[in-house]
Amino acid sequence: MLSVNTNYGAMIALQNLNKTNSDLTGVQNKIDTGLRVAGPKDDGAVWAIAQGMRMDVLALSAVTQSLDRALSATDVAVSAGQSISDLLTEMKAKALAASDKSLDQNSREAYNADFVSLRDQIENIIENASFNGVNLIDGSTATLQALANAAGDKFVTVTAQDLSLGGSIVSIASTSTISTATNASSMITTIENSLNAINLALAKLGTDSKKVGIHKTFVGKLSDELTNGIGNLVDADLAKESARLQSLQTKQQLGIQALAIANQAPQAVLQLFR
Repeated sequence: MLSVNTNYGAMIALQNLNKTNSDLTGVQNKIDTGLRVAGPKDDGAVWAIAQGMRMDVLALSAVTQSLDRALSATDVAVSAGQSISDLLTEMKAKALAASDKSLDQNSREAYNADFVSLRDQIENIIENASFNGVNLIDGSTATLQALANAAGDKFVTVTAQDLSLGGSIVSIASTSTISTATNASSMITTIENSLNAINLALAKLGTDSKKVGIHKTFVGKLSDELTNGIGNLVDADLAKESARLQSLQTKQQLGIQALAIANQAPQAVLQLFR
C-alpha cells in the first residue's frame, strides 16, 4: 500500500539507525574508559564482583604499609644491635688491655676513659633506635604486630629484644668501669656473656625481619593477582572494540542512506497523479 501518512520502511530504517547509534556510543565509551564494565548498568553482577575485589586490593595496600612500618622498625633495631655488638667487641679489647697489672696509672685511666665512652655510646644508640615511635631494643615494647590480611584479624608478630645496659642480655651496668685490674678482669667475662646473648637476640630479630619481608612479598603478589583478576573482569579488549567501531561507523552510514531512501518512497505517489 502506498501512503503519505505512514512510511513503515522509514520507521524500520530509523529504528535500526537508532540501535546502531546506541551501539556506537557504547563502543566509544569502552574505548574512552578502557573498561568493558564501567558501572552497574553495563553488567551489574560483574561490576559488584569487581568492586569487592577492588576493596580487597585497597585493604592489602593498608596491610603492605603496616608491614613496611614493622619491617623498618625491625631493621633499625637490627642495625642498632649490630653497632652495639661491635662496641662490645671494642670494650672487651679495652678490658683485656686494662687487666694487665703492670700498666701505669695514666694508661689505665686512658683505657677506662675509652671504655666509659663506648659504654655511653651504647646508651645513645639504644635511645635513638626508634622508627615511627617504636623502639624494639630499649625495653619499652614487648612485641610489634603488623597486619597480615585484608580482614585485619591476622598479624605478623615481631618480638622485641631489650638491649639496655644492666639487662638480661647486656649485663654490663650503666656505671661499669675498668678503673682497676680486678674490675677489668671481671669485665671480660661479663662482656663475653653479653656478646653471646646479644648475638642470639640479633639472630631472633633478623629472623623476625625476614618473616615480615617474606609476608610483605606474598601480600604484594596477592595484590597483583587481584588487580589482574579485576582487569580480566572489566577491562575492554581495545583491539576488538576498535574493529567493532569501524564496523558500526560503516553500518551507521548505511543506515543513514537507507533512511534517506525510505523517506523518498512516498514521492512515488506523485507519479499516480500526473
